[in-house]
Amino acid sequence: MTLRLYDTRTAQVHDFQPLEPGKVSLYYCGATVQGNPHVGHVRSAVAFDILIRWLEASGYEVLSVRNVTDIDDKILEKSAASYAPDFQADSDYPAHEPWFALAYRFEQAFHNAYDALGVRRPSHEPRATGHITEMHTLIQRLVESGHAYPSTDGSGDVYFDVRSWAAYGELTRQNLDEMQDAPDADPRGKRDPRDFALWKGHKPGEPETAAWESPWGRGRPGWHLECSAMATKYLGETFDIHGGGLDLRFPHHENELAQSAAAGHGFARFWLHNGMVTFDGEKMSKSLGNTVSPEEMLAAARPKAVRYFLGQAHYRSQLVYKPGSLQEAEAALERIEHFLDRALPHGAEGRRARVPSAFRDAMDDDLNVPAALAVLHETVRSGNTALDRGDASAAQGLASETAAMLQILGISEVPEPQVAGGPGETALAQLVESMLSSRAEAKAAKDFAQADAIRDQLASAGVHIEDTPQGTQWSVKSGG
Repeated sequence: MTLRLYDTRTAQVHDFQPLEPGKVSLYYCGATVQGNPHVGHVRSAVAFDILIRWLEASGYEVLSVRNVTDIDDKILEKSAASYAPDFQADSDYPAHEPWFALAYRFEQAFHNAYDALGVRRPSHEPRATGHITEMHTLIQRLVESGHAYPSTDGSGDVYFDVRSWAAYGELTRQNLDEMQDAPDADPRGKRDPRDFALWKGHKPGEPETAAWESPWGRGRPGWHLECSAMATKYLGETFDIHGGGLDLRFPHHENELAQSAAAGHGFARFWLHNGMVTFDGEKMSKSLGNTVSPEEMLAAARPKAVRYFLGQAHYRSQLVYKPGSLQEAEAALERIEHFLDRALPHGAEGRRARVPSAFRDAMDDDLNVPAALAVLHETVRSGNTALDRGDASAAQGLASETAAMLQILGISEVPEPQVAGGPGETALAQLVESMLSSRAEAKAAKDFAQADAIRDQLASAGVHIEDTPQGTQWSVKSGG
């Protein structure tokens, strides 16, 4: 079966044939590093990590790019707020933090979360601030071809002229006149309220370090422009796949496609978008108090179980988080691990196996991970049956297939959290992890008094805990 993928632009599933035989070029949107990662970020990263792993398992050489947006309105706003006299500093946002320090700190938090869940680093991970020259070149090309114009109000802004590009709206199949206005700068400088900024002129009060010289005056790039410039820098003017979260289709990806195509680039041949994460079917929102962070998930379950949960739904579907979701994922993992321990007590090393054909068919069918997991669990059931009837050879073969499937899904490569050594290590770890799981459930339920009581109970027993981007870490205080 040939790999088939759903293309957002055509709203159809197509056979995937890369531009260059045996090689795949892929760009997917990374983080705007204005704050700690949320569960939607890591769900997207896991989805594209699985895609890359499957492409490699299918024999392709993958060149992958994931950007870092390290200059942005929100980054500047949060940095500026930290200098206000009435600013209330906390662990996430200290006082008097320059924008570039804030961006770098949160970039590392994203790396920590990705690493904790076994999301491999891409081939390239460019920062927007390192590609200003390429952005100037792209803007100039659009201005010269009549698809962009400098503002006439003296602001130094440069806008993309959406009415100059007849195909604008093709990615999301929208009519231009029914679209919302672009929220960039002063609308008096625009020809059309839906025109979006390619370059933003420096404004009074903004830090001088957040502006670069350009043919249109000092300023900084627009968000959409950044990705177009970086994608073509590393992958060429036409490449195979562009991905990201469903929430990025409009306006971000729509604008990327329009400006890149208007510049004469073929740009992405396939557009892939992963679905959102909801809490019991409702959109996660701070105002509703139903958000769950990666840190809370990693405190409530092993990283492998969190990875299993985040990757188990079809990438285009909603992923529903509800109380008990991580426990269900943990139980599913334990069944798999118990079988592997029985069948391969010394590990799966030294035994290579192909994945079952049904698993391959599922993954080739638009990366159908739910169907692939069904094959994995059926393999485990068959392996346990073989063990029960005393057929160790058959069980070992099925266990090797199971290990191969776990590797492709990235589950087996998730690092295990480090456990403090010493006598009674295993028993102590189980007790502490159980209490941390209860604490995470209390925090998710907004029962902060109970969460604090568990922390105090652990502290009184000499167990120090610390909430980090990788989850809750603990250690035993030495005596003396």
